[in-house]
Amino acid sequence: MITVAEAIQIIKEQTRRLSPERVEIEDALGRFLAEDIIADCDLPPFDRSQMDGYAVRAADIQEPPVRLRIVGESAAGAGWHNELLAGQAVRIMTGAPVPNGADTVQQVEFTRELDEGASVEIQHTADLGRSIVRRADEIRSGETVLRAGERINAAMMAVLASFGYAKVSVGQEPRVAVLATGSELVPVSQKPGQDQIRDSNNYSIGAYAALAGASVELMPLAGDDPGRLKPQITSAAERSDVVVTSGGVSMGVYDFTKTALNELGAEIFFERVSLRPGKPIVFARLPNGVLVFGLPGNPVSVSVTFNLFARTSLLAMQGALEPALEEEWAILERSVKGSDRESYLPGQIRTGEAGHLLAQPLKWGGSSDFVALARANVLIKVPAGVAMLEIGTTVRVVRLPS
Repeated sequence: MITVAEAIQIIKEQTRRLSPERVEIEDALGRFLAEDIIADCDLPPFDRSQMDGYAVRAADIQEPPVRLRIVGESAAGAGWHNELLAGQAVRIMTGAPVPNGADTVQQVEFTRELDEGASVEIQHTADLGRSIVRRADEIRSGETVLRAGERINAAMMAVLASFGYAKVSVGQEPRVAVLATGSELVPVSQKPGQDQIRDSNNYSIGAYAALAGASVELMPLAGDDPGRLKPQITSAAERSDVVVTSGGVSMGVYDFTKTALNELGAEIFFERVSLRPGKPIVFARLPNGVLVFGLPGNPVSVSVTFNLFARTSLLAMQGALEPALEEEWAILERSVKGSDRESYLPGQIRTGEAGHLLAQPLKWGGSSDFVALARANVLIKVPAGVAMLEIGTTVRVVRLPS
């Protein structure tokens, strides 16, 4: 049995990055950059006003009130491109270019126009440079603004647009085929009979894979029939980069996933991890290069193992800077039991009054308790060999994707 860290390292080493593709900017949200984003101009491209008011020379308004002659107007997209002289002012709007000769903007609240708009009275002094953002204060042309491997969020869309990236190079979306095993499973639309349950793993895995940036196909239920399982894995592998199965990876009589993979000629990198919940998990590669993650069948184990392992592979395929889940420190609000294995237990995190992150372990009934898992936003990490972590202990947590 290997550790979680060892399993993640193996996954990183065995995952190949997919070729990048260029997409229109409107299709870039949520994708991973495959190129650095370089500023093609200064930002701002000119000295810009932060306020509505009057562009003036600071030396002219040191002994208010003073009256200045209004010689023009500068608006966003329509600047006043003459030289401002002593005793003059230019009416200016927020975002507009500051005229040559002006070195200060006095906001409109401290002024009043006179002589039917021919002059303005400046009622308060202002320091040199007040309310002006100088050219290139934010970024200089040629600087790197965003790095390859960053995931494009809504705020980054403005960066792409501002520097002319109508098309952008991004990591290709991995194709994921999801396949649930188990003769007890019936489709969601069907009422379970005796000894049956509705399939839920396909939908949680599909959702997690979509959050990881993948395109997802849900395959028909495979049951516990090895004669059906092999052709279904083969079919899934013909249309995907990654196949994710659930169930059939333990040591039971009806656990056929590893047998099917072996008969298909798969190279199995590991099949057990020192992890609670989720010890039985298979990571393999089929002869055609498609990766396979054989997850346990219980829903909480599915969530933990997918997000620790399969998600890491999907993000690495897209060129993510750090594909593994990031860990944070939090303070336990309730004691939690450990195990001889490293534990990742469902919990909720919040920010306390002092600004510290607080982690509340959820009461859950084991690895099949998907109702408790639905309320979790983190996994609380308990090191292997620790019997109990008490209230107030500082622990590592990983946020679940949302």
